Amino acid sequence: MENIRLGIIGVGNMGSTHARNITAGKCPELRLAAIADTNPARLAWARGQFGEGVRYFDDALSMLDSGCIDACIVAVPHYDHARYAMECMRRGLHVMVEKPAGVYTRQVRAMNEEAAKHPDVVFGMMFNQRTNCLYRAAREIVRSGRYGRIRRANWIITDWYRPQCYYDSGDWRATWAGEGGGVLLNQCPHQLDLWQWIVGMPDRVTSFMRFGQWHDIEVEDDVTTYMEYASGATGVFVTTTGDAHGTNRLEIQMDAARLTVENDALKLLVYDVDEPTWSKTNKEPFASMPAHEEAVVTDGQNPQHVGVLNAWAGAILRGEPLVAGGEEGINGLMLSNAMHLSQFLGRTVELPIDEDLYFEELMKRVATSRRKAGGTAVFADTEGTY
Repeated sequence: MENIRLGIIGVGNMGSTHARNITAGKCPELRLAAIADTNPARLAWARGQFGEGVRYFDDALSMLDSGCIDACIVAVPHYDHARYAMECMRRGLHVMVEKPAGVYTRQVRAMNEEAAKHPDVVFGMMFNQRTNCLYRAAREIVRSGRYGRIRRANWIITDWYRPQCYYDSGDWRATWAGEGGGVLLNQCPHQLDLWQWIVGMPDRVTSFMRFGQWHDIEVEDDVTTYMEYASGATGVFVTTTGDAHGTNRLEIQMDAARLTVENDALKLLVYDVDEPTWSKTNKEPFASMPAHEEAVVTDGQNPQHVGVLNAWAGAILRGEPLVAGGEEGINGLMLSNAMHLSQFLGRTVELPIDEDLYFEELMKRVATSRRKAGGTAVFADTEGTY
């Protein structure tokens, strides 16, 4: 196989971004062969953009059965991610799933179980922020253990600002029935994945959410969550789409260092002695622990979506590593579901969550969800928004 014949299910904001990247030659081992979308206007747009060298389908399964593709990107609304991924697997088609892996862990667990039946299928998740050299370096530093245990992690990620017109751009957006959640399901799968990838999964979660606090929507647009670990470490995760000029700062305190990622820079403050030793031996009640900054060398690379797709192609053709295996998608979603369940029940929840209880609580909200009617879908370029 010289190149991989690629299909894309859903040519909305993200699907069209992937299609443009591929046709621009940024993924030389992938060739755009087919597009499926149920929206006739989007298919017409795609035909005008990508020409007659690509086949167009108004039904995803017809494309999957056509024999014209070897691999597929699933870029549809969240509830259908697992469904179409499994349809690909059953046909022996390699599959890349846009974030999040799904809406609730029960459906993602079924997807992972299906993947295990098809070991020859290369199954990836579009966790493009794992390609950022700063987060890769942060993970290596934390997971190495050379600065001791994690004591505390805080992430304030409030620069996901979205105006009302964003939510009005599709009838499925920001509804329980259409999207299954708000900022945690749409924007923050990136940070939730990075959190568990770098810091690990907590044991208990207590979350406080506001639904439609800053927008005319029914799902969460303001979240503050407290996490506890068996090791004694704690974490706080704060996010919103309502801050016009927000912050993106990850801080991790360890026994012998403080790590921060903010403003496109990773800083490492290393303590001259570890804190437990300093606390026991220092004799000055108000002394400041001696510390110094150390430069962190990275490879400077941050290829984002293109990097994920090129790694996926390498995995298909040569068995090279993925940026994120598809089965890993359940972890960040488990965090998201736990946060929602904590708010739904008004109490702390333990991980792993009761998946059936979460599904029941979600379906209560789906039953009264108000899908928008009468609007016209609006699509926009997502470049630089991640």
